[in-house]
Amino acid sequence: MRALYTFIQYTIKVTTENYANALASAASRIQCAIDFDQPGRQAGYLRAPQSRDTSGWGVVEIPIYAIKNGEGPTLLLTGGVHGDEYEGQIAISRLAHNLKADEIQGRLILMPVVNIPAALNNTRTSPIDGRDLNRCFPGNPRGTFSEMLAHFMDSRIVPLADASVDLHTAGHSAECTPSTNMHYLADPALREQTMAAAAAFGAPYNVVFWGVDEGATLTSCVERRNILSLGTEIGGWGRVSVEGVRIGERGVRNMLKHLGMMAGKPETAQRNGAAGTRHMMVRDPACYSFAPTNAVFEPRHVAGDVVEAGQSAGFFHFVEDVDHAPIELRYSASGVLWMAAGPGRVQRGDCVAVLMQDYKTPTD
Repeated sequence: MRALYTFIQYTIKVTTENYANALASAASRIQCAIDFDQPGRQAGYLRAPQSRDTSGWGVVEIPIYAIKNGEGPTLLLTGGVHGDEYEGQIAISRLAHNLKADEIQGRLILMPVVNIPAALNNTRTSPIDGRDLNRCFPGNPRGTFSEMLAHFMDSRIVPLADASVDLHTAGHSAECTPSTNMHYLADPALREQTMAAAAAFGAPYNVVFWGVDEGATLTSCVERRNILSLGTEIGGWGRVSVEGVRIGERGVRNMLKHLGMMAGKPETAQRNGAAGTRHMMVRDPACYSFAPTNAVFEPRHVAGDVVEAGQSAGFFHFVEDVDHAPIELRYSASGVLWMAAGPGRVQRGDCVAVLMQDYKTPTD
């Protein structure tokens, strides 16, 4: 029986790997006119087919830039994977317009607004198929629009990179403490390289986290290729953060310096006087707080506050029901509030708080 079970496990593993490899090698429906081996600066568009009522042969144009000079590593910078996250879009777009090829050594691929339909719609998810692009990787060339785009990114763009920075914010869903973030990596060498890159990026915090649903993200696809992968959370509440843009713009240039692609040393001094980045982690499931019901949530704290287990996190108000008293929510762990509640009205299952704690290398 054990032998049969082992054989079934092996068969499933091989079949899954073969399917993933087949998808990765399948022809994409998206066209790209950029020659990534050509020296100098190029600017253009990906053209993703999107048949619609007014244009049977229509396409969606997605901006892309490539800047190459001499020999050196390739850095991939992506923003706008979620359409309502603006700071990365601004930081990458500004760098793409201002950077000259002779300022770097190596190759820089910049995609300030990967999910252009969502960005133009001011939403996290795509208005075309209702999907969250960052839950569609590695994608499918014959799937929905988001799956098709994820497949192109995973199979055609990511393999070109030696390092990737995917700039995110909390969008409309939360207020966040500005940070870089990374998954906990089992490979000690890659984990140390990624933490060093995060320190060089220079956000106030770097959060190592295990996540709720991370296997289908762009970051996970980069990591599966053992490529250095870093994310950010540098804004939120559905607006453009002045400080988030500053951190993002400085951070992407710091990454170029850290990789030896640009002259100079990373600037990592923080506004609070700290010399560099504070490494944190979100490992304990108790660090997450979820809404137990549909209601108006009244938080007691803002992002960056230090809180204690058992302390009141806020109240759920049933303003439409004269007989329903508020319900109090208490924190299940202690730490610094990384993500604080965004929308006033929440649904059952919405995450209303995420705590981060000082990083310690796990022993188990």
